[in-house]
Amino acid sequence: MMTDGIMSKAATMEIPINSNGDTGTLPEDDSLEQDLQQVMVSGPNLNETSIVSGGYGGTGEGIIPISSIKGPGICYNPSILGRHILPQGQGSSMHQSHSSSAVTAEEASRGVAVEKLDIVKKWGINTYKCTKQMISERFGRGLRTVDLELEAQIDVLRDTKRKYENILRLARALTNHFYSMVQTQRALGDTFSDLSQKSPELQGFQIKCLSDVQDEFGYNAETQKLLCKNGETLLGAINFFVASINTLVNKTMEDTLMTVKLYENARLEFDAYRADLEELNMGPRDAVTLSRIDTAQQQFQIHKEKYERLRSDVTIKLKFLEENKVKVMHKQLLLFHNAISAYFAGNQQQLEQTLKQFNIKLKPPGADKPSWLEEQ
Repeated sequence: MMTDGIMSKAATMEIPINSNGDTGTLPEDDSLEQDLQQVMVSGPNLNETSIVSGGYGGTGEGIIPISSIKGPGICYNPSILGRHILPQGQGSSMHQSHSSSAVTAEEASRGVAVEKLDIVKKWGINTYKCTKQMISERFGRGLRTVDLELEAQIDVLRDTKRKYENILRLARALTNHFYSMVQTQRALGDTFSDLSQKSPELQGFQIKCLSDVQDEFGYNAETQKLLCKNGETLLGAINFFVASINTLVNKTMEDTLMTVKLYENARLEFDAYRADLEELNMGPRDAVTLSRIDTAQQQFQIHKEKYERLRSDVTIKLKFLEENKVKVMHKQLLLFHNAISAYFAGNQQQLEQTLKQFNIKLKPPGADKPSWLEEQ
């Protein structure tokens, strides 16, 4: 207690200063000299002196370095504790400003910590309730809210998505195989064309027979090049078909299923808080229980509104998805049928007309390769 008193007295000591910066006269006090001697023995190193707000021996907050204190009214007297002496009122105001800033920062950090703690607490309670409800449903002890019509539509959507994914997989396999065939036809046509142009120096019957063979090489080269051209046109149609099915399956349907997942989570939360409210209503009605019932009723109402909102969103998305699916598949199946039929019938004009009908533009050969300027 005595040490604290001495420390407080030494830290808050104010020494009046004249207008020219000289210290005034101090009354002689033996007790003050003894206190100063004790402070100098047990105090900090005088070569590392700094002004501390909040008393001697306080925390590092509010410390004002010597180099940051400037002004004509500051003097240094080595005979008095080796401290910097500030004019009356200036030191206390600086102490208060630094103390208030430190307190404000501490309160802000404490507020952020409390907010995070509340978020974690709410998440933990919600997770516990939902897990409890899920386990109860698995073992047949918990009641589950079921919308039979909506659940049936969701099951149909998931089954349709699996079937469309199979169509997409097979269409991609067809594209890869057909692309390999077109590349083989191109290489074969180039080989036939190269052989049709070579004419070694022969005479008589051998020249005539070789000429006939070269003509046949030329005919086959032209046939393979034509098939290759038609194959590239068909590849453009199939690629457009694959891209459209991929968008329908992995974007449109997946977006609807994401909303379905949110709806199912909201349904689980709704049932969990409903079961919690029913359990509280079956218990005693004391003051603490009534307060808990009011809180549970509010949480139940919040999750009920969330559940109903997401159920409405799922219903609307399923309706629009069905309409979009019918339009997209009707167009893509018609494209696929017409393109395949025209190609294998050898009707080049009909194949090109099919691509124009569906606004499909083929990339010219080498369009994917960078120009020589881009390669530099």
